[in-house]
Amino acid sequence: MSTTSKASQRITALLDDNSFVEIGGLVTARATDFNMKPSELASDGCITGYGVIDGNLVYVYSQDADVMNGSIGEMHAKKITRLYDLAIKMGAPIIGLVDSAGLRLQEATDALNAFGEIYMKQTLASGVIPQITAIFGSCGGGLGLFPTMTDFTFMEKDKAKLFVNAPNALDGNVITKNDTSSADFQSKVSGIVDVVAGEEEILSQIRDLVGYLPANNEDGGNYEDCSDDLNRVNPEIVGCAGDTSIALSILADDNRFFEVKKDYGKNMVTGFLKLNGATVGAVANRSEICDEEGNVSEKLDAVLTVDGSQKAADFISFCDAFDIPVLTLTNVKGYEATVGSEKSIAKAVAKLTYAFASATVPKVNVVVGKAYGTAYVAMNSKAVGADVVMAWPNAEIGAMDARLAAKIMYEGKGADVINEKAAEYAALQNGATSAAKRGYVDQIVDPADTRKYVIGAFEMLYTKREDRPDKKHGTV
Repeated sequence: MSTTSKASQRITALLDDNSFVEIGGLVTARATDFNMKPSELASDGCITGYGVIDGNLVYVYSQDADVMNGSIGEMHAKKITRLYDLAIKMGAPIIGLVDSAGLRLQEATDALNAFGEIYMKQTLASGVIPQITAIFGSCGGGLGLFPTMTDFTFMEKDKAKLFVNAPNALDGNVITKNDTSSADFQSKVSGIVDVVAGEEEILSQIRDLVGYLPANNEDGGNYEDCSDDLNRVNPEIVGCAGDTSIALSILADDNRFFEVKKDYGKNMVTGFLKLNGATVGAVANRSEICDEEGNVSEKLDAVLTVDGSQKAADFISFCDAFDIPVLTLTNVKGYEATVGSEKSIAKAVAKLTYAFASATVPKVNVVVGKAYGTAYVAMNSKAVGADVVMAWPNAEIGAMDARLAAKIMYEGKGADVINEKAAEYAALQNGATSAAKRGYVDQIVDPADTRKYVIGAFEMLYTKREDRPDKKHGTV
């Protein structure tokens, strides 16, 4: 492997020192049409092999933009598909470092078929081994499907481009008006990209992510020794019901929370944390975003949105496929209510509900704020399969806001009656205690003690087994 190319330097920076072993370093293209000279195509523009990250086996391919712009032809693709075969057989994650002009036109249908063979391997690997893609240069056309068929996508913030149709090819658009290939667009608007950062930070964060993931779907989880206090008391968490990304970092071992897709569907938080050394996937509603000083920088509506629901559903599906328990922090009062969202909100929340209901991993829900209507039902409620539901003492759980319910039930009555009945409704129907009396909440816990109780619940659920009706797959 040449140690001077960017492709090789990225592999070196990603893996543990001196751990990379190259496979297929002498492979060259067979095509000679249009003055191609295979002898000049080092590794056919793609370095493939294996190594370790913190001692964990991973497979890596890195495209070399200095060799025919990293374009994909027959042998380039064959190296990637053979690497997938090894990764699947050995049960280890595969990481693609993408920097490519896309289809190698000189190889025509051979290159076209090569794309299809890679898609097929990605499909077979889905739900079997974790797949991670990092984009450092161009990733366009049919190559744009690569990251969307894998589990996690990282994108360099300045130079990387991700697109199916180039921005200037879109009707009525030019790149100076709206750069649809930028990391900003793909992370905030399309939601394809999980993490946007500089190149060095991306490689570091991939290493962090691998530390949370099991090697494969039969690995039995990812565990490490925990030196943090399992009974740690956190009185400050009560102020974090709005920005649950902070609440999750408070709950986590050593306060480390790895958030994914943080710029997309901001009303919903998704990511990984360790609890007593075991990886847990987290899904949480968010109504505030705080800056580094802890001040509220953005207010969000505490509702289920189309983007947030789809983001959470995909994340839950990943966790279930790889046997990662799911923790939910619930604070939701209803659905996004706009003309634009109405065309998709039912389907999006249906997917969220289906993801929670069909997941057979241990599931724990903590109601930290409002929990109203069927939006709450969709958020990992007892009714759709949560194993343990906890609530903070001031949580509000019910069909709807007490005052709105009173207005509907006592329409036409004066303000005094409405206020009286709203207070009565809140006491009888909307409190955490009333939900607990009906068995919909298992425990009412002091916010400061949440970490202790959540860890205890997941330890109790460690050996969970759940049978479902036999079927090929669902259709939601």
